[in-house]
Amino acid sequence: MKKIAILLLATACSFTACDIERLPYGSMAAEQIKDDPDGSLESLLNGCYAQMKNWSDVMHRCGEYAGDNIVIRGTSTDAFYEFISYSRTPNNYRLQTFWDNSYKIIAQSSNIIKMINQGQSAEVDHKLGECYFLRGMMYFYLCRAYGQPYYQSPEKNLGVPIVNGTPDDMLNLALPDRSTVKETYEQAINDLKKGEELMTLNNGPAFASKEAAQAMLSRVYLYMSGTYTAPNAAYAQLAVDYADKVIKSQKHNLLSPEEFKLYNTVTPENNKESIFVVKRLASEFSGYDHYYGIGGMYSNIGGMGWGEMYASAKYLALLDETGRNDWANKKLVDARAAFIEPQYSDAVSGKNYKLKVFRFIKDLVNNEGKQTNFSYMQDTVNYDKSTGEIIKEADGSIKCWEGYKSTRKDYVLKPKDADQGIYTIEYSDGKTYTGVIDNVMKLNRAYPMFYITKCSREGEDSQLHSPVISRLGEIYLNRAEALAKLGKYGEALLDLNIIRERSIPGQGYASIDATNAGLLIDKERQLELAYQAERSYDVFRNGESLTRLYPGPHNAMEKVLPTDFRVVYYIPQKAIDSYPGTLTQNPTSN
Repeated sequence: MKKIAILLLATACSFTACDIERLPYGSMAAEQIKDDPDGSLESLLNGCYAQMKNWSDVMHRCGEYAGDNIVIRGTSTDAFYEFISYSRTPNNYRLQTFWDNSYKIIAQSSNIIKMINQGQSAEVDHKLGECYFLRGMMYFYLCRAYGQPYYQSPEKNLGVPIVNGTPDDMLNLALPDRSTVKETYEQAINDLKKGEELMTLNNGPAFASKEAAQAMLSRVYLYMSGTYTAPNAAYAQLAVDYADKVIKSQKHNLLSPEEFKLYNTVTPENNKESIFVVKRLASEFSGYDHYYGIGGMYSNIGGMGWGEMYASAKYLALLDETGRNDWANKKLVDARAAFIEPQYSDAVSGKNYKLKVFRFIKDLVNNEGKQTNFSYMQDTVNYDKSTGEIIKEADGSIKCWEGYKSTRKDYVLKPKDADQGIYTIEYSDGKTYTGVIDNVMKLNRAYPMFYITKCSREGEDSQLHSPVISRLGEIYLNRAEALAKLGKYGEALLDLNIIRERSIPGQGYASIDATNAGLLIDKERQLELAYQAERSYDVFRNGESLTRLYPGPHNAMEKVLPTDFRVVYYIPQKAIDSYPGTLTQNPTSN
């Protein structure tokens, strides 16, 4: 009977890793752990960290793909396409992996806490603190994926089940239903605070630390701080307090602008800005494994990666807001543009000169004249076939054309900022569009291939990447937002501009107030934290709607409201079906 109960529990809550009689992370017998739990502590804890590797892959996809920083080349049968399309289903194997790994970490860390006595030594206490940190972090990440944003009735909306370790009574197993969002956050906070208290060592960003707990508490309280129009001052102040602790510890430092451009290439142990990451090793990958890592969807480097998902036009426009980033001529205005690598075509004109095009985005409309999407255009610019030089008219205008022979249509480009290569076109649909003159780019189907490399090239190893959980840049932005919600706009501006001017020197904001604080801080968070799985949650937790008004196979004209039932994911159906007790599903409609 006991074996059956254990199997049931493992299936129901993915507690395979937690029961010391089953030990999938093994490397030691159950009797050995029972006889010498303290000596087994490090191996058991390493099992928790090992589970985070697969966990972090799905964590990234469900957080980032649901946002507006990326565009995929077309629809996909992969389960991750549901994150992009907002076509939620309870039978998504990727979300099953996320749920399973999260609860394995919760179970394993809980059982370590139960087995090991506190107060034996600083080293043992620190490892116990790591367990509390990992457990609290898992509850927070689970709740933001499966529970409605905190500002929406947290005492009523459901979070996730709180089950800390293997229940004592395996014969009469009945697990609790989902706790509320508020209760789940309380569990996460209590664990993170306990972790903060116990951890006194710092073994580098690949392991939990006091500062990692404080950084996570800063974020958790920020999620609880309400919206800009209805802030919760108490939680905003706590977000400030914990951000202060991290910054004032001086254990981590912001990279310089030039160093930051190479952030993705620096190994975690050598990156002074990283606070906590999920460490990956090149030895964990073999053959085509790099295709299936996070960076593999964003680029193809050294023959590794699908390279089918690119920076969105919305994100590129934000990068260009203070001046055009001209990748072809290596003139970057925003340091964060270094993480984007346009793939230019080998097409040449004349005597081996690069073909120049006018690239712009036009509206797509149906037969009834209703706009349904957007489309990238690359029209060939008139050039001198003997020199390759662009031909300019006396008034400074340039001509371009599209089509071929009988379908050819010519247009006049009028300068908007000729020095930056920015022009306007009066198009055949009667609308005027703005675009840039650039080298012709490779297209994947209809989309220019703006590779994203922020999740690649760690240690210069193609698609190697250790997913970032927290870094100091975020902490300054956390404090800026919390200060703004407290009405301390002057202090908020200082923090905001520290991050902004690191990437765009001399372009700090002049002022912020109640009318623009939300807009400017949100913009900077999107620019800075892109491709770190924060964007979609940042939008909804502040009561904003997600819009993706740019080319892509997604529903570009849709506005996803923060109260939409699709803002959160379904609990995996397998978990519900095998749960020993009631496990309530999320709403299936509004």
